[in-house]
Amino acid sequence: MEGQWDQDIQLVNRLKSNLEACILGKSEEILLLLTALLAGGHVLLEDVPGTGKTVLIKALAKSIRGQFRRIQCNPDLLPTDITGVSIYHPKQEEFIFRPGPVMTNILLTDEINRATTKTQSALLEAMEERHVTVDGEAYELPKPFLLLATQNPIDFEGTYVLPEAQLDRFMLKFSLGYPDEQTEYRMVVSQSKAHPVESLEAVASVEEIVAMQAKVGAIHLDDAVGHYAVSLVRNTREHPAIYLGASPRATLSLVQAAKAYAFLNGRDYVIPDDLKALAPYVLGHRIILQAEARLEGTTVASVLRSVFEQVRVPVRLEK
Repeated sequence: MEGQWDQDIQLVNRLKSNLEACILGKSEEILLLLTALLAGGHVLLEDVPGTGKTVLIKALAKSIRGQFRRIQCNPDLLPTDITGVSIYHPKQEEFIFRPGPVMTNILLTDEINRATTKTQSALLEAMEERHVTVDGEAYELPKPFLLLATQNPIDFEGTYVLPEAQLDRFMLKFSLGYPDEQTEYRMVVSQSKAHPVESLEAVASVEEIVAMQAKVGAIHLDDAVGHYAVSLVRNTREHPAIYLGASPRATLSLVQAAKAYAFLNGRDYVIPDDLKALAPYVLGHRIILQAEARLEGTTVASVLRSVFEQVRVPVRLEK
């Protein structure tokens, strides 16, 4: 058993190294992406163009020998352009399902806020139920399935606000941001002849990822740590500066993400620091501030810090 654990850690380290070779200076963000993958969650990346979002997700798909599909969202995109459609075949005298791009392991939904709300809602079933329904027939998605959606925080022309129900289904929300000057120069040098993703080799398989997802589910969660996670989320519903707090789904997401985070850090148990490290990325997009708080310049980040200070951290844990 211990030998298998060592093999898993080595595989995780190879995955990290693969992605870090393509996206320089973003170790923390890469760890968050792998956390979502192993926890079975989805990611919303809010960032300006050109920061490496597409490269990151392509590198991940290539690293695990997974199928990769990309959807470029726009107002003309229809729900069937995502899920697929049943077409009548005259010779066979029956309807044949032609799968859409959602039938993949890694799905990049670029500029999701440019799709209409009706089209955005077509993704809800896939994100939550891991299948799509077309003409009354349910079609299971491949395993693993990770949806990474992007949106531009600057350009609001021709965009649609993501509904709260959909935001709540993203396990994590974060951004890559611009690299520092030294990293940007290293990027120029490393890509002077060819992009690293072109020569990237797979270091894992989708079967190994599915197996690790099962192991993540078995990571130990002490009762004290579980209560700590619940208290963190519940306090967002009681804070005076918050109009809408995080849902019970957020609690489940926080715990599952913390288990994956512990696994990626070589532990078979969750500690409070795992929850504190992930809470801003799990809870931030699920919280709506009071109008008065926004006018006063209060931010979600500052409110979450206040929530953390109000919840007592457990000190004695059973491993």
